[in-house]
Amino acid sequence: MNKTALDRSADPTRPSSRVPRWLRVTIPAVLILVWFALFGIGGASFGSIGAVATNDQVQFLPASSEATRVQQIQSEFRGNESIPAIVIFQRDGGLTDADRTIIADAATAFQATPGVIADGVSPAIPSADGEAAEVFVQIDATAEVKDVVGDLRAELAAIDVDGLTSYLAGPAGFTADLSGAFAGIDGLLLAVALSAVFLILVIVYRSPLLPLIMLGSSMAALCAAVFVVVQLAAADILLINGQTQGILFILVIGAATDYSLLYIARYREALHVHESKWTATWAALRGSWEPILAAGGTVIAALLLLLFSELNSNKILGPVAAIGIVFALLASLTLLPALMLWAGRTAFWPRRPKVGEVGPSEKSLTAKGIWPSLARFIRRRPRTIWITSTLLLGVMALGLLGLKADGVASSEFVLGESQSRDGQALISEHFPGGSGTPAVIVAPEGALQPAADVLLATDGVDSVSVLSADSPSGTLPVTAEGIQPVGAPGSAPAEPTVINGQVLLQATLNYAGDSLQAEALVTELRTELASVGTAEDPVLVGGTTAVALDTNTAAIHDRNLIIPLVLIVIMLILMVLLRSIVAPLLLIGSVVLSFASALGVSALVFNNVFHFAGADPVVPLFGFVFLVALGVDYNIFLMTRVREETKVHGAREGVLRGLVLTGGVITSAGLVLAATFAALGVLPILFLAQLAFIVAFGVLLDTFLVRSLLIPALSYDIGRAIWWPSKLSRMPDSPRFTASEK
Repeated sequence: MNKTALDRSADPTRPSSRVPRWLRVTIPAVLILVWFALFGIGGASFGSIGAVATNDQVQFLPASSEATRVQQIQSEFRGNESIPAIVIFQRDGGLTDADRTIIADAATAFQATPGVIADGVSPAIPSADGEAAEVFVQIDATAEVKDVVGDLRAELAAIDVDGLTSYLAGPAGFTADLSGAFAGIDGLLLAVALSAVFLILVIVYRSPLLPLIMLGSSMAALCAAVFVVVQLAAADILLINGQTQGILFILVIGAATDYSLLYIARYREALHVHESKWTATWAALRGSWEPILAAGGTVIAALLLLLFSELNSNKILGPVAAIGIVFALLASLTLLPALMLWAGRTAFWPRRPKVGEVGPSEKSLTAKGIWPSLARFIRRRPRTIWITSTLLLGVMALGLLGLKADGVASSEFVLGESQSRDGQALISEHFPGGSGTPAVIVAPEGALQPAADVLLATDGVDSVSVLSADSPSGTLPVTAEGIQPVGAPGSAPAEPTVINGQVLLQATLNYAGDSLQAEALVTELRTELASVGTAEDPVLVGGTTAVALDTNTAAIHDRNLIIPLVLIVIMLILMVLLRSIVAPLLLIGSVVLSFASALGVSALVFNNVFHFAGADPVVPLFGFVFLVALGVDYNIFLMTRVREETKVHGAREGVLRGLVLTGGVITSAGLVLAATFAALGVLPILFLAQLAFIVAFGVLLDTFLVRSLLIPALSYDIGRAIWWPSKLSRMPDSPRFTASEK
């Protein structure tokens, strides 16, 4: 054992030795009690997070989008806000008279269902082929849509007639299906993630107590973050939806555990040198606080850059997830050290570290084991290794050519069973695909007919109507000849509803409202209608399809803006941390290449294995933010230790010693983070399943190829120049290998 280190630990002039014994007991006790209180308060908030979360897509659009402006104007025309549900009935060979009676009775029952607005149920509308009929049900937007849809579907399920099929679809049906898919986010997601992490930690440490301490610290961080997020959401300071909630859970558990792994590695090293648990704790904190804070800081910075997004669903993820990382950092640097101080060497039972025992920091590169062997291999063939690794990553990145991330029909968002998706398919068979989800057009009163003419002349538009209080159905058909009369012959002509000099038209499209064909048609309509309105009084196109279109457009804008910003900010942080320009450039380049490779492989898997219809444009953005920010964490863990070893052993040997000392920690951290993100795949949500695969695969690629082979081999090959322009770049590069180490 290094006697000098032991003598230094006993030095009464050291700050850790001057702390009175009562403070050594009081400080960790107070920290544990404070976090225990946060754990209890936050745990109680888990039941409230669902109540403050919303999955209404319109709320997450930028205020400047055309669909948002139409939504605001539309509420003035319709009064109370409503979400439409479409109930479709169908029988092969044609509906019978008995079927029509049953459908009429069902419509009456729908009107009596709590949450359905007054006079919000339409008469049954038969299809041209006589095989189907649809009923439109307007659900009060202020009600719990999922519960109302559940009641309506229960009434449908009670109709037990052979051969008569029924589904509830439309926007309300989709909202209910999406809410149902997120139902397991509190219990199932956390159970799977925590079980996977616990199993990995038990295998890594072969200790039953240590994994419990680490997961207890991570859960305390999550509970505190949930409490703060719920309070801010309840005060309308921020929004939260299901996907943000799921990402928050996974990110906090994964990040807090990763930071804990780094601290515990340092603590175990210190226990090999110091007899006193208190002294070992301070030594571990001195060795780990800087990389932990830097790692967390890069993630927080990357997340907060999402505030520059146009899409509110992207924007809200930034502060919500950043709050989670802040508490992960706090728990890793306060609660975990306090718990480990309390447990001491017992935490590692049955493999307790002993003073004088050879620890990881004293193992030479000639030792047995995976990491010393890998270090010797890199020393012999550094250039071959980094070139081969780079080529392999480049081949994987070729899969990007097949990536389909320009949007996907909202009916595809829910994986597995979805009544709204099945119902929409049936609607498209017997009615215009956009039936029940029309494009909504707001036009100046004087431009009503010109706007209708443009709509009717566009391929893909089935029919046009205008909102009118004079019509029993609430709308009047509009043709090339003008507004069609209603009522008995000789009655007064019906007039459209005019508010603030504007009228509201509805265009039923031939394509399903959530389809990419409908989005393309809305884009065409906006272009054609631009000539009808004026700059001061334009014709606006909104509705369900326009919401999806504007969401995709904003997501693509955000992706193109945020990704470069994240790279620039993280590079600046690395330059400050490592006091170098060359090393950060190489590290960022490796992370970008690793991300491209992960996305390329993911595209191949999505297209050829899972046969997904496509991906939301935000999937690559979120994948990039998490992979780059978290991948840089491992860069920081590795290179801060390499820098520390370089000061003593020279540049090239410093690289190899840094690899040996951090290899186990980074591998364990990568496995933990991959497992936690993979847990998102248990939720039947397309976005989360794709994000889970991209991040989990990317983290493993980063852990086993980039951080274990590419970066060490490239750094070794470059030598001391990697630290330019700091003083380390001018140190003698003198590795201490002997003949027996070659």
